[in-house]
Amino acid sequence: MRVEDVKKVVVVGAGIMGHGIAMVTARSGFPTYLVDVSQEVLDNAMKLIRDGPFGLMRIVEKGKITKEEMEEIISRITPTTDPEEAGKDADVLIEAVPENIELKHKVYQLYDKICPERTIFASNTSGIMITELAAAVPNRADKFIGMHWFNPAQVMALIEVVRGALTSDETFEFMMEFCRKLGKIPLEAKDGPGFFTSRFILLILTEAVRLFEEGVAGIKEIDEMCKLGFGWPMGPFELMDLTGGVDIMMEGGEYYASRLGDPRFIPPLTARKLWLAGYRGKKLGSKGGWYDFFKVKKE
Repeated sequence: MRVEDVKKVVVVGAGIMGHGIAMVTARSGFPTYLVDVSQEVLDNAMKLIRDGPFGLMRIVEKGKITKEEMEEIISRITPTTDPEEAGKDADVLIEAVPENIELKHKVYQLYDKICPERTIFASNTSGIMITELAAAVPNRADKFIGMHWFNPAQVMALIEVVRGALTSDETFEFMMEFCRKLGKIPLEAKDGPGFFTSRFILLILTEAVRLFEEGVAGIKEIDEMCKLGFGWPMGPFELMDLTGGVDIMMEGGEYYASRLGDPRFIPPLTARKLWLAGYRGKKLGSKGGWYDFFKVKKE
């Protein structure tokens, strides 16, 4: 399949990443179905696509698109809770559900029965091995690939493209070109827990939490030192609050530690406390993040 042949994109999962991905595909001209089991999540996603901090209205206000163009982009997005409606005739399916292997496997197996044989399955997993995910749909393993977006999907240029053990060259080349069509920069990483980006950043985030636990420096001070000393746009705790990093640390850290046998990835106790208490960053249903839990004031 060629990129110019794509007539329908399906994004499964309308959360932080899913709604942003759907906005990008629709803005790039692709009719897009945005799927979730919750109508509330879908309604919130469409509101964010229009009026959110990275939404289309902001782009209108900057003069980059007109209101008419905004409405045209939104018209390309069909929110639905019906997998059958979404999956039939799909050319590309992008999975953006939470980092849970069993849940992802159920999604692939469901859509494997609905989607045409030609449909390429792309996972936005931030670090679960692509070969492990593709095992759920062995007859489609050649058309299964990792497509790791970064938050916010509407803004971040990088997409980390990861082949599974059985991903075909045709699928890989298609995905690289598809990412470029979306205005992104695709870079290949080899399959393994965390690929490159997630494995690298998780060590940094985990070490920042451990340094905070040891009393080496406070949350705000660590963030400020990283920004002033390293030139980062935001510190590790700010990053975790923005991206739901406590979830990533809990789910990703335990997965990497188990697959790699490396205790460095074991989530720190403080992160576990936040996770259990419902402080999981800026996401639907969360009570807040590190700054909220520890009542740290931002200037």
